[in-house]
Amino acid sequence: MIKLYNILRCDAAEPWQVSFQDPATPMMQGIIDLHHDIFFFLVIILFFVVWMLARILWHFHWKKNPFPERIVHGTTIEIVWTVFPSIILMFIAIPSFALLYSMDEVVDPAITIKAIGHQWYWSYEYSDYNTSDEQALAFDSYMVLEDDLDIGQLRLLEVDNRIVVPANTHLRMIITSADVLHSWAVPSLGVKCDAIPGRLNQASLFIQREGVYYGQCSELCGTNHGFMPIVIEAVSNDDYVTWLNEKLSA
Repeated sequence: MIKLYNILRCDAAEPWQVSFQDPATPMMQGIIDLHHDIFFFLVIILFFVVWMLARILWHFHWKKNPFPERIVHGTTIEIVWTVFPSIILMFIAIPSFALLYSMDEVVDPAITIKAIGHQWYWSYEYSDYNTSDEQALAFDSYMVLEDDLDIGQLRLLEVDNRIVVPANTHLRMIITSADVLHSWAVPSLGVKCDAIPGRLNQASLFIQREGVYYGQCSELCGTNHGFMPIVIEAVSNDDYVTWLNEKLSA
């Protein structure tokens, strides 16, 4: 099943990109909002420090003040430069703690997918559809080589088997590794979770719109670290059921 989506959204890395990719989950939207809030304070601090340095250089030039005053300390200014930064940190801490708490909370998922990192590819298991002790739906996902790319596919980001999930559905990703440290990261979804051998980590996803989202392993894991991309295709519930039936009957 191949479906083309609107390419106006930025759901993959672009050349010379500076800003974030377009958010597709509430978590990523919260991360972007927190970044903008903190950047607002950074701009204020920057202008204040530049103004203060320029004022010092202007008023305390040796020609204007050949005999500068000898000020040992000032109680008022010391109180101000202690209390004011504390207030700024409080305004930053409150929304950041709320975001961290919500990112760690896992809502009762409708679908659980297990991602297993290997050198240098990913394996995925849809364990919710097991009817016996055998794996009902599991597959490996390898990067498509440059010579095999179709028109419109992205170099170093396309895979032969995508993860297909329904949009507007609570998902749980269980992430681990079979050999060395990996990291399962998809920027548009606001998720970056380490894959550690012998340990299970989990991440909660709620993709709000249909589309194709690209990510990569974000942990140095060996020679081909840059060649194990991640592709998630979020589709409608009907399309997901059709894809699932095709996979289970294959």
